[in-house]
Amino acid sequence: MKAAILTGPGPMIIDDVTLDGPGPGEVRVKLTACGVCHSDLLPIHRARGPGLTNPVILGHEAAGVVEAVGAGVRSVAEGDSVICAFRPSCGACFQCARGDSQLCEQPDDPQRAATGRHPRLRWKDRPVSQGIGVGGFAEMCVMPEGGVVKIRKDAPLDKVCLIGCGVTTGIGAAIHTARVEPGSRVAVIGLGGVGLSVVQGARLAGARQIIAIDRLASKLELARGFGATDCLLADADVVQRVQKLSAGRLDYAFEAIGLGSCVAQAVAMVRSGGTAIAVGVTLDSVTISGMELLREKKLIGSFYGSSRIQHTIPMLVDLYMEGKIKLDELITRRRPLEQINEAFEDLEAASVARTVIQLA
Repeated sequence: MKAAILTGPGPMIIDDVTLDGPGPGEVRVKLTACGVCHSDLLPIHRARGPGLTNPVILGHEAAGVVEAVGAGVRSVAEGDSVICAFRPSCGACFQCARGDSQLCEQPDDPQRAATGRHPRLRWKDRPVSQGIGVGGFAEMCVMPEGGVVKIRKDAPLDKVCLIGCGVTTGIGAAIHTARVEPGSRVAVIGLGGVGLSVVQGARLAGARQIIAIDRLASKLELARGFGATDCLLADADVVQRVQKLSAGRLDYAFEAIGLGSCVAQAVAMVRSGGTAIAVGVTLDSVTISGMELLREKKLIGSFYGSSRIQHTIPMLVDLYMEGKIKLDELITRRRPLEQINEAFEDLEAASVARTVIQLA
């Protein structure tokens, strides 16, 4: 099969890769489309240093059609439409038992499952890693049964693929992590695919004021279509401007970029007793004043929108099909697999909300 392979600090290459499986409890998916997510930049940045051990196929926001199932698979069958879920839970650990399956202690990572045996993916006799648990920039992938979510067959896979990560992360952060209350005031810092989805989640939750913040005016205009009531260009005075717009009563502030400095801004702009939610993936340290804690402000993290994927993903697909959430408007550009490097250049330049790679 054809795949985009990251081999080191240079651009990804398109070449043939050998894919084995499915084995027992596994599913092979013929992929239709895969979104280009900011989280895939982390492996690319590591590859520019000494951090890449094996070649890797990135892409984790993928959807397709089940092509074959291994022994014991019961939840999906050949021909089913599915969205790939990059962190399938075990269903049995402490976190799963208490209902926090997104925090599973023993996720059924397909890469880990391949450890200790002949590698599932090979390129020129070299083992290839399944990046972020999917390896979606390829014509096919093999996932554990829990890593595919069956959805309705009339859903367009080249659009609902975004629900595999960014949309679930953003809407879930508002609805599940923060539990935004009707009539509340919300700010969202960063208006990529995840941030725009947070805006949608806040709107679904009934927020009366949604302040969208970004450094690009084009992103602000886009946010209005997703439910933002106010838009601000990011600058040094943005905290004070948000406080003025919200009359000092901002209940929730979401950081959807992945910058420690912006997380600190989110904490600073909420009211006493308010909540800041760190949604963006960041390796930064976050520095906040102890006085913020004395004002009973809360800072919480959000992973995968605190969502139970087998329930949340089909629900979001239904909401899209019913016209209650937007996906088409998130897609700034579509590209073939051969233009994968250009897609990441667009992402790093912040010139797109989402690019979708067409695979079929």
